[in-house]
Amino acid sequence: MASAATHVSFLPPVLTFLSAAVIGVPIFRLIGQSAVLGYLVAGVVIGPFGFSLIAEPETAASVAELGVVLLLFIVGLELQVSRLVSMRRDIFGLGTAQLLVCTAVLAGIGFLLGLKPSAAFVIGIALALSATAVALQLLEERGDLGTPYGGRAFAVLLFQDISVVAILALMPLLASTGVGSGDGWLLSALQSTGTVGAAILAVVLVGRYGLNPFFGLLAASGAREVMTAAALLVVLGTAMLMEHVGLSMAMGAFLAGVLLAESNFRHQLEADIEPFRGMLLGLFFMSVGMSIDGGLLKAEWPWLLGATAGAILIKVALVAGLFRLFGSPWLDAVRGGAILAPAGEFAFVLLPVGGELGLIDGPSGRFAIALAALTMLVGPVAAKALDSALARRRAEPDLALDPVETTEARVLVIGFGRFGQILTQVLLAEGIGVTVIDKDVEQIRSASRFGFRIFYGDGTRLDVLRAAGIGRAELLCVCVDEPEAALKIVDIVHEEFATVRTYVRAYDRMHAVELMNRDVDFQLRETVDSALAFGRATLEGLGVAPDAAAAVAEDVRKRDVARLVLQQAGALPDAANWMRGISQIKPEPLTEPRRPSRALNAETRDIIGTRAREAATHTLEARDLPADA
Repeated sequence: MASAATHVSFLPPVLTFLSAAVIGVPIFRLIGQSAVLGYLVAGVVIGPFGFSLIAEPETAASVAELGVVLLLFIVGLELQVSRLVSMRRDIFGLGTAQLLVCTAVLAGIGFLLGLKPSAAFVIGIALALSATAVALQLLEERGDLGTPYGGRAFAVLLFQDISVVAILALMPLLASTGVGSGDGWLLSALQSTGTVGAAILAVVLVGRYGLNPFFGLLAASGAREVMTAAALLVVLGTAMLMEHVGLSMAMGAFLAGVLLAESNFRHQLEADIEPFRGMLLGLFFMSVGMSIDGGLLKAEWPWLLGATAGAILIKVALVAGLFRLFGSPWLDAVRGGAILAPAGEFAFVLLPVGGELGLIDGPSGRFAIALAALTMLVGPVAAKALDSALARRRAEPDLALDPVETTEARVLVIGFGRFGQILTQVLLAEGIGVTVIDKDVEQIRSASRFGFRIFYGDGTRLDVLRAAGIGRAELLCVCVDEPEAALKIVDIVHEEFATVRTYVRAYDRMHAVELMNRDVDFQLRETVDSALAFGRATLEGLGVAPDAAAAVAEDVRKRDVARLVLQQAGALPDAANWMRGISQIKPEPLTEPRRPSRALNAETRDIIGTRAREAATHTLEARDLPADA
């Protein structure tokens, strides 16, 4: 059992990190900057060159690496084959050109300044990569992720994230070619390559044939916390296996994500992993801030500031030129270049690995890490300032581009039961993009035959709604069976996503009134249209002319709607009592009956008699109320 001293020594660093995050990040968000900047500056403040609140930053950095691992897992989850195909030109064309051109130019400058070739290459490629977290945050804040330039920036980031895996795998081979000259080098390289290949093959086979049945079994059990544990088990287990065979943990997590990208459970897994990824990635950025060498910054600040400005300007110019070459208007090209200018989070992975492998010497590595951190500090500010300046100019019309396929659709449907299935048939017939959320495994399997984007998860959870892309959906259709669940979803959406229109299936009349009180855009009791159609068909079966039967049904519909509106406003006695919590809304005839009801057996007479006495009692009480008042 751990001693009290152990707990005491463990808690202060944790509380320090949490305090720095909850103070620093909101401040930077309030002044319009990215949360990443808040984490970085918080790390500088609590680090050894700030107030020295954390004595051993290296310990935090080792834990924070899990944030990068989980980030790559999320990236892998986004790599569906259909998405890659639709974006192939920008991903593999523009993305390849950006990485090669920026690496060549930055590495060439480093070589001219006296770096050895291996160091120049590693530093050049580290600075050529862009900050995925920063870029996506800026695009989401502007609402530009769905624009042509936002789609192209995302494609470049996607290619960079893919290429990082290959770069991390090849760096040990690069180090070996630089130092190995004996005859045994080739055999050793072949053996290590074979081991890596066998490990990757094993992961692919297990993921292809084992993960979906495994998660399906866990989902059928209904234990959600076990699903979260299983997701972490798969991610961290695959990461540890890859590390064991000589590759990076990040590559293992990436493989796990790719293997689950086509799974029906991927969105639920993303929602479960996201809180861990966010916190650990924030810790990672704080550890980066703590790693900035304050002594080096004081001693070399002119060179560092000059190199920071130079790196940002070079990347903006190169990326903007490539965007223009691929057809973007020049204003969009400059915006894209500014978004991708800061060095990425993987620079803080590649540079230490390069130092450990002997590709970079100590002073050069420390200078490059400080430079990368400064570009992340300065880059977002510069991007916002540049965007504000460009906003004052008239933007050129966008060239026609193929729309970027994202994980979001125009309509988000929660619940794929009998009601949701018929609704989505109509949307499918019109070719409307649909994302379906359901927590029933059988319904998920049914939805897979419709060609929809499918999301296994609980639609009453905010994180699931976010992961499904509700923020960019035009309309939400709530088709769940449970009235309380529907009301909860409406409350969440109105609170967090005010621009999304809500169309809700109402369970009954009371539920419809509650939905109207919540100002949903549209509600429909699930049995109204079918019951009216049934009644109209019954009239026709009894010899009533079709036109006359349709007119009767339409008259009943109008009376029903009028009564519902009065009940929602509290203008009828039953609705007023219900609003005060006295009783429920009871069904009432919309047309005056021609004769009283009759009971056909003794049990019915007892029931009707009891209700008649209760009704008479309520009537007398209601008449006495004004006199008592």
